[in-house]
Amino acid sequence: MSRNEHHRLNYVELSVTDLAAAQAFYSAAFGWEFTAYGPTYAGIKGADGDEVGGLAQVSEPAAAGGPLVLLYSEDLDATVDAVTAAGGAVVNGPYEFPGGRRLHFTDPSGNQLGVWAAS
Repeated sequence: MSRNEHHRLNYVELSVTDLAAAQAFYSAAFGWEFTAYGPTYAGIKGADGDEVGGLAQVSEPAAAGGPLVLLYSEDLDATVDAVTAAGGAVVNGPYEFPGGRRLHFTDPSGNQLGVWAAS
């Protein structure tokens, strides 16, 4: 069920320089599936099949800074392995924080995201 609620975060769009490479990375690292909307855009399907975000192809790499998208992991060490095997780079962590453990990584287009685990 789609949850379109007033002022709730609804959709996350990542700018990527190579759409096919980004889809391959996120599919290999996290098992994400996509809906193709043409040569420069793909929707990201959530676990329930609803679209939760998108990949938009751009000509310039992502700029540093801006909001940080965080994913949750049940096994942070396995996530580190999956990210690096898929071609991403861990840039910080894993490290302890009051809620558990966390890491930051960059995807092949230079986007920085984070992943956290409760333990």
